[in-house]
Amino acid sequence: MTTDARPGVRFHLGETGAHFDGRQLELSGGTRLDVDFLVVGVGVRPRLDLMTAAGLAVDKGVVVDAFLETSVAGIYAAGDIARYPDPRSGELIRVEHWVAAERQGQAAALNMMGEHTPFTAVPFFWSHHYDQVIQYVGHASGGEVATTDGSIASGHATVRFLRDGHLAAASIGQHTENLEAERDLSVA
Repeated sequence: MTTDARPGVRFHLGETGAHFDGRQLELSGGTRLDVDFLVVGVGVRPRLDLMTAAGLAVDKGVVVDAFLETSVAGIYAAGDIARYPDPRSGELIRVEHWVAAERQGQAAALNMMGEHTPFTAVPFFWSHHYDQVIQYVGHASGGEVATTDGSIASGHATVRFLRDGHLAAASIGQHTENLEAERDLSVA
């Protein structure tokens, strides 16, 4: 699916780059694009060799409990590497956002000092695309039913993802709705 974001900019959703020769990008669907420059977002894949060698449980990250303690007593993990139980779904998740890392670091420090407080912050992120802000709260991992309120084309919409009673929401131009979704997801 191709969508225009602003004059001269197009998003080719659902496609990946297959080949780039320095001037032309070939997409996975066969489309060839002449480009002036290419921006690549590659994501995060944690390096787990040291953690595995130290005997920590790993599964797409360092597995921690609700208090951010690893499988080895007294060792904690926080940030992009920590895979923790989401209190809403019970699934192990890893959130790659600087605010999550900051909040997890604070929670891990408190727990190291004996506070014994579970990490319950609602996962979220935001991303700016020109004059449009995409906000996301919760955690969707696939298989959710998506419903849309508003119009994505008009730049004012909230898409809610629901599976087994667990909610996540993405919004554009709907700041209040996004904050309400975060409030609804908060664990007391």
